[in-house]
Amino acid sequence: MRPRVVVTRDIGKEPLARLAELADVVLLPAGWTTSALIKELQTSEALLCNVTDTIDRELLRACPGLRIISNYGVGYNHIDVAYANERQIIVTNTPGVLTEATADLTWALLLDVSRRVSEGDRFVRQGRWAGWEPLFMLGREVSGKSLGIIGMGRIGKAVAERAKGFRMRVVYCSRTRLPLEQEASLGVTFANLEQCLSEVDYVTIHCPYTPETHHLIGAAELSKMKSTAYLVNTARGPIVDEQALIVALKEGRIAGAALDVYEDEPHVPEALRQMEQVVLAPHLGSATFETRLAMADLAVRNLTAYFQGETPPHVVTG
Repeated sequence: MRPRVVVTRDIGKEPLARLAELADVVLLPAGWTTSALIKELQTSEALLCNVTDTIDRELLRACPGLRIISNYGVGYNHIDVAYANERQIIVTNTPGVLTEATADLTWALLLDVSRRVSEGDRFVRQGRWAGWEPLFMLGREVSGKSLGIIGMGRIGKAVAERAKGFRMRVVYCSRTRLPLEQEASLGVTFANLEQCLSEVDYVTIHCPYTPETHHLIGAAELSKMKSTAYLVNTARGPIVDEQALIVALKEGRIAGAALDVYEDEPHVPEALRQMEQVVLAPHLGSATFETRLAMADLAVRNLTAYFQGETPPHVVTG
């Protein structure tokens, strides 16, 4: 019998067609419920899920026939990987393919918030602009300033490479220090978290979300930043204590923030939505035609390898 795979979101006609060559594909309708997903998984051995889908222990326990989860994305904190491994369910992800797109968006957000681009766009669209003035809507320069990078994996390194074009001094903190030759090549200096926050004009977050990085940036950490500094998060929302960030912004402890991710997506606190010094993007880190196609291709390749009796190329463990 052909294997059966449940897909929680439409990932494109071509990737789904390739998947259908080897398996019976069930694409869930928009607005599906957890109970509907569990029902479909009763007769399916494979699941292709999205980073916004909660695949917890309760769901896994209710699906005894599930053998592989192909995650459409790099982060997999929404999946109980440890329990999946305990149940001998393979979990895969799509690393590498979204590095450049996410690094590009990081810089788009950093430049936007520092030069008040989105704020100015709103001002013009509202018909409020009365013409050029010497002191109107002044922002902060980026060239020649300092950048702190939290997490120096693929994306962190790509962000550092782009910082060279702005002649920035770059410090980074990471669980593992880079070899000295890599630091020299990237033009970065290793620092602890406090140094990374207190010494720079811009802080960007690129570490994975784990129990250890939950609220890594809270009230104490935000208080260490310069009052003229900006925070950019394109990693995962819960790495930043959202309520602490709101307080820091309201009290002027930092100059602004640019966020692509949130603690309880798609909910974004009203307080953040009302702040002009905050740029808000709807989780666009990997949202390019090229990257999303590459993610779909890799998610399908992980499943294809499994269906053909091979080890998927990107297996993750808890």
